[in-house]
Amino acid sequence: MNIEYSLPLYDIAVIGGGINGVGIANDAAGRGLSVFLCEKDDFANHTSSASSKLIHGGLRYLEHYEFRLVHEALAEREVLMRKAPHIVWPLRFIMPHRPHLRPAWLIRSGLFLYDYLGKRETLAASKKIHMNASSPLIPEICLGFEYSDCAVDDSRLVILNAMQAREHGAELMTRTRCVCAEVVEGVWVISLQDAKGYFQIRAKALVNATGPWVEEFIKTQLDQPSPYKIRQVHGSHLVVKKLYEGDHAYILQNNDRRIVFTIPYLNEFTLIGTTDQLYTQHLDQVEITSSETDYLLEVVNAHFKKPITKDDIVEHFSGVRPLCDDESDQPSAITRDYTLALQMVAPNAPLLSVFGGKLTTYRMLAESAMTRLKPYFKHMAPAWTKTEPLPGGEHFKSKVTLAAAIQRRVKGISPTLATRWASTYGTRVWKLLEGVAKLEDLGEHFADELYRVEVDYLIRVEWVQTVDDLLWRRTKLGYHFGSTEKRILEDYMMNRMGYMTGLIA
Repeated sequence: MNIEYSLPLYDIAVIGGGINGVGIANDAAGRGLSVFLCEKDDFANHTSSASSKLIHGGLRYLEHYEFRLVHEALAEREVLMRKAPHIVWPLRFIMPHRPHLRPAWLIRSGLFLYDYLGKRETLAASKKIHMNASSPLIPEICLGFEYSDCAVDDSRLVILNAMQAREHGAELMTRTRCVCAEVVEGVWVISLQDAKGYFQIRAKALVNATGPWVEEFIKTQLDQPSPYKIRQVHGSHLVVKKLYEGDHAYILQNNDRRIVFTIPYLNEFTLIGTTDQLYTQHLDQVEITSSETDYLLEVVNAHFKKPITKDDIVEHFSGVRPLCDDESDQPSAITRDYTLALQMVAPNAPLLSVFGGKLTTYRMLAESAMTRLKPYFKHMAPAWTKTEPLPGGEHFKSKVTLAAAIQRRVKGISPTLATRWASTYGTRVWKLLEGVAKLEDLGEHFADELYRVEVDYLIRVEWVQTVDDLLWRRTKLGYHFGSTEKRILEDYMMNRMGYMTGLIA
């Protein structure tokens, strides 16, 4: 008997812990399949936490005739608002009219399609607007168009899918790298490495959801030819102090016919982005370039009365979008649609690789992946993710209602903390607050209303291992933590994780 027979056997092994990987793992686990997922870093460590934080149809994709993609994305806005109302919310966009770039009739036609290509149930329709003296835009801009899309906490969307996958029986491991995989007697044998060393598992099907590494993974870890090529597109964002009052976003047209968003962010900031540049550097060291910074500042300053400089930048982040190579001349024209490639490395040992895709359509991508794999799993249950709430979205009425309930439950906490908890955890906040009745029960205070009870919850429930996991991907509290506060938090986390794993008595 070969040693491989003693290894644990799963129906599906997913490599990659971004939105597409956890979306597929969640869908598969909910259909009754046994699922293993590994991620070499943290969930949403790369592309999935470096987005523009939008659930949107992609208005500009209409110019490239991607009607199916826009239709699918528009429909998903309503689905995701119902599934995760605590982390997905409506957002109104204003597009200033620049007649030398796009005529008004073209924009009106595009917005008409945008309103009716998808099933719009709750979002308001588009309309033409006139700017007045109170507008933050330069006086030359007197006409604009307003329409609806949605904002999202992108990294938490990944975490909620991971949590739901685990609740359906999936096993998910972060900081675990796939070293290689091969088919042995009709089954994938996958070699993995974590902090403790090397180990192996078996799986009937292998899903490659490694994002920017998708092509490299096929060639290097699997020693197979890649069916498609990837074009890596660099996208960067700036975070600055709030540019203007109000809770609406702007979509700015630039002379190169690209667009840049300015989006209200975390109540006190404005998020500016994104860029589109072909990327050929190291995928683990993605940084904004000086030319990207200059580009974003130039676009904003061409539209707003109050100019901003590099001194106004509070933070910046960058990611690489892995787009399926369609031989487009310009990075902004490369399709954002996804391609699923099914390869039969051996009979009944499928390899499914995800090329491209966008945050908004992750759920539909996962359903499509399950459709491709269904012939190999006859017992697979039907699709289910369209109507099932994500963790925290169950029995959710509104953030205001939930925040008020939290304040009634925990005597002495501030409205801002209650609102942040409602917006971050939804109704799962009651799990976080088990045994808590008053402010003193929250334990040690670190900074910016982060208390021990929340840190412990994130370590215990949400795979948090580092300060960056907690401050940037599970929450966005990193904007308010200095080096001293981070060091104190890190010391506590190391002691706490050691205690939880039995390393400390």
